[in-house]
Amino acid sequence: MQGRGVSHRHAECPVARTVDVIGDRWSLLIIRDAFDGIRRFSELQRNLGLAKNILASRLRELVAQGILTMGPATDGSAYHEYTLTAKGRELFAVIVALRTWGETHLFEGDEPRSALLDVKNELPVRLQVTNAAGEPISSDDAFVRKVS
Repeated sequence: MQGRGVSHRHAECPVARTVDVIGDRWSLLIIRDAFDGIRRFSELQRNLGLAKNILASRLRELVAQGILTMGPATDGSAYHEYTLTAKGRELFAVIVALRTWGETHLFEGDEPRSALLDVKNELPVRLQVTNAAGEPISSDDAFVRKVS
């Protein structure tokens, strides 16, 4: 995010550019909460335990980047709501990947944790990386072709 250290806005690496936009923990947790249906500033603040000025700053940046949109509350009240844009909804795989990694490496086998389930079958959601032909691959099966 701009204004906080080195910018990778013009980097040749897509990961570096992405981290510039959503790479801090608060932005990722705001996006997670937006996927969970949390839309109001006060609800986000209560859920995250985040200072108002930091939350306001992150929300402004996420709106400026086209990840969230701010609009009038759907209940007709004077409040505003933040909702994911199509661009923001495309971050679902990122959130699933972080969740899956955390489930695998940060919890004991029987430790209670939230679960991400599909609506139709209530089965756990999993992410699988594939190549363009749809074949599953791992990091050993991929490489980065550098620009320069």
